[in-house]
Amino acid sequence: MTSRRNVMRRAGAAAMVMALGRTPWTFGAAADEGGEVLPFLDPQPFDPKVPGLHWDELRPTDWMTPTPQVYHVKHYGDVKIDAAAWKLGVGGLVAKPMTLTLDDIKKRPKVEVIATLECGGNGASPGFRGAIGNVKWGGTPLAPILKEAGIDPDAIEVAFWGTDKGKEKIRGGEYEQNFARTLSIPMATGREDILLCYEMNGQPLTVGHGFPLRLIVPGWFGVAWVKWLDRIEVRDRALRTRFIAKDYVTLRGEEVNGHTVWKETMVGPMDVKSVVAQVTRQKDGLLRVTGAAWGNAPIKAVEVSVDNAPWQAATIERRDEPFTWRFWSFDWKDAKEGEHTIVSRAIDAKGRIQPTTDAPEIKQKKTFWEANAQWPRRVKV
Repeated sequence: MTSRRNVMRRAGAAAMVMALGRTPWTFGAAADEGGEVLPFLDPQPFDPKVPGLHWDELRPTDWMTPTPQVYHVKHYGDVKIDAAAWKLGVGGLVAKPMTLTLDDIKKRPKVEVIATLECGGNGASPGFRGAIGNVKWGGTPLAPILKEAGIDPDAIEVAFWGTDKGKEKIRGGEYEQNFARTLSIPMATGREDILLCYEMNGQPLTVGHGFPLRLIVPGWFGVAWVKWLDRIEVRDRALRTRFIAKDYVTLRGEEVNGHTVWKETMVGPMDVKSVVAQVTRQKDGLLRVTGAAWGNAPIKAVEVSVDNAPWQAATIERRDEPFTWRFWSFDWKDAKEGEHTIVSRAIDAKGRIQPTTDAPEIKQKKTFWEANAQWPRRVKV
């Protein structure tokens, strides 16, 4: 069985991401149009046997990620489910409990959402940076089902239970638990893009991605996107299982009135982040730096610094989808021969700036989740 930690130990990257379709925005001449790729001096570790993204080979036209190259994580092992016999229960504090088959769900209005899926631990080490992909997800919105069920006024959250389960040691005993995560009532009922999803990239979900049904929560880390979903429970008390209260919890210190206050917070919304993916020498000799940026809010800007020089604005892709990565490019003028360090930082619509490795929010973080520090790359011209 491949656990999250085992995945993280292996250099999670796959073969070059091939484009599913043509994007209406491009950086200009890419490597396959005559440009020469300058190899990084610090290449991303690459294991073609592990599904994931290989940043060093990401091209400006690879905006969508093919399903076989999208990472997937399992916490209690894969679950193979007979779709014909599978049912989804909707219960707890609701006026009208419901039981839905897959056909029932597919008969409801279908919505397609393009959203970036990222592991909460992606970027925690040089060998674990490929746990991310940009995918078209298809399913039916969650909110209308919850409203139809009738949520009790005392409810505070909605719990989503997966079929996958395992034994956990709790207070001296051992108990079987299913994987579960929760969303607040306002979030679960107020967003049309949170889906009960049965398709990715126009095809049924694979077993590794939660067939026959998973939750899609655009803008949140993948741990919230519960796979092999079989039960939705409306609750008046906060659920505290392993993957809510113990695992996928960020421990971070904050300075308050001259004292360090240590806080543990559940991993949920994605952090503002960017990556330098490639440097190419164009036909006219110009060096072009390209990469991607993403987060919980739309990306407002990307800036690039070479050899610790002042930040300069990159050209950023403009798209309507709020929770997808944005490709960006930067024309590196008057580059001198020799070794150089290039780094990018993203800024989102809420004004949040991707931090440096020595920023307090990174230095005071004692867990590997939410690793969104800037990633300098070294290249020789």
